[in-house]
Amino acid sequence: MNAYNLVVLDMAGTTVADGGLVERAFASAAGRLGVDPGSAEHATMLDYVRATMGESKISVFRHLFGDETKAQAANAAFEEAYGELVDGGLIAPIPGARTAVERLQSEGRTVVLTTGFARVTQDAILGALGWRDLVALTLCPADAGGRGRPYPDMVLSAFLRTGAVDGVRDIAVAGDTSYDMLSGVRSGAGIVAGVLTGAHDKEALAGAGATHVLGSIAELPDLIAELEAVR
Repeated sequence: MNAYNLVVLDMAGTTVADGGLVERAFASAAGRLGVDPGSAEHATMLDYVRATMGESKISVFRHLFGDETKAQAANAAFEEAYGELVDGGLIAPIPGARTAVERLQSEGRTVVLTTGFARVTQDAILGALGWRDLVALTLCPADAGGRGRPYPDMVLSAFLRTGAVDGVRDIAVAGDTSYDMLSGVRSGAGIVAGVLTGAHDKEALAGAGATHVLGSIAELPDLIAELEAVR
């Protein structure tokens, strides 16, 4: 029996390449709330969006606007703009991502895809990629009680819902942001792998607790197999 039978993977930047669509969708959302592109306010907000990649988007907007009504309006505008970009064919799988997921599942592991986006956006991404039936379980913050990364809730929800492993040390987590790493560390996962195909670099990932840093998600199945061989 494999040791790491539950693998929890981030989507945008980890298994899905979106080419900076988060920033484009943010600009659209901020503009609707009166934040002018090119202004100092816009630049400061964009810096925060970049620093918090991986976090639940509604949490980001609550921080930026400090008002629940404005945050909800900005989040709705963001999700709408991002969905339109997805529908426009502007996303693609990270090279080797689908093969990696299918290999992990063929080895008897349960793979769960997670995101900081709302469910409607997550479903739009899955549909655009033809991934609706790729894995048995996908999670967004609302599915885990409302808290997204850097909280461990989505990883722990995957643990509880699937029953795939006996303990959290048998979970492998992978993502492209420091918040993905913090979420994995806080969940107690045995593998917390950062990948260099998304928002943050090796130093940021390692600084947030990554146990391993990989070039891409395509390398994860071999890493798991190597670690199991010496465990």
